[in-house]
Amino acid sequence: MGLCCYMSWVWSLLAIVFGVAVVSLFTRKKRDLQGKHVLITGGSSGIGLSVAHDVVGRGAHVTLLARNVARLEKARSEVEVSASKVAEGGKVQFFSADLSGDPEKVAAAVKDVEANLGPVFMLVNCAGFSRAQKFEDISPQLLKRWCSMKQQQEGVVVFTSSQAGLLGLYGFTAYSAVKGALVKLAEALHMEVKPYNISVTVCYPPDTDTPGLEEENKTKPIETKLISEAAGLFKAEEVAKKLVDDALSGCFTSTVGFEGFMLTTLCAGMGPITDAVSFVAQVFLSGVFRSVSAFYLWSFARIVEKEHQKRLASKKTE
Repeated sequence: MGLCCYMSWVWSLLAIVFGVAVVSLFTRKKRDLQGKHVLITGGSSGIGLSVAHDVVGRGAHVTLLARNVARLEKARSEVEVSASKVAEGGKVQFFSADLSGDPEKVAAAVKDVEANLGPVFMLVNCAGFSRAQKFEDISPQLLKRWCSMKQQQEGVVVFTSSQAGLLGLYGFTAYSAVKGALVKLAEALHMEVKPYNISVTVCYPPDTDTPGLEEENKTKPIETKLISEAAGLFKAEEVAKKLVDDALSGCFTSTVGFEGFMLTTLCAGMGPITDAVSFVAQVFLSGVFRSVSAFYLWSFARIVEKEHQKRLASKKTE
């Protein structure tokens, strides 16, 4: 009798979970970008530039922020072409700044762009790079833009982490640590700004065909390259479209590919629950994915050991 009652309770709970999942899935409202201001750091190339192309097509006004003026001018021209292809395409502007430089100059520039295109509604943080375990962080002055979002009582903040932020990888000791810390920052921020109708999204790109990846590959150890190939290579446009769609839907995580879905499911922990699909996957697939992850980890260990033995053999023949 006790077992029957227990199973009845379990099935009732499952029914409630699925009921809530279905209801939330079909009642979630996607935000509109028409006439809104999107500020993109690292917007002159790669995923940031692809995000710019995507959002102007949705009617948003865009500010591109990066260091290289020549690249910014080229990027602005390209994005303006995308804007001209739609009836109500947005305006495009840029400013050059080193986010690790003078904070007062960055703050002044942000005020200027807001004066031109209105308060920032969506902040997409794509600035940064991975080279010899070096990472450029986000300017404190840009972080303060959340204050203006609080005053507006609406906004979207996007962080670009990495699949390497969900597991430690060979060759990414510093990079994985920083990208992982970015996730916890986003989780805490999500809790703080939710009462202000501000959503937070973390994007976890796999290897993406961008100039940044080309630069990264120049110093990437062979072990890291072989391990990264497991998730494949994706186009920046594909990652950008998914990022924008997920951010406007209020999803906390944004991924492409099976590996990204598996990793975010496994590493959800006490992260925010913002969409039905992710929640149901976390409840019912975590055990399955943990078994799958064991195979991945075993194959990664084999790669590392194999390359280690190659180096040892090479030294013996010298």
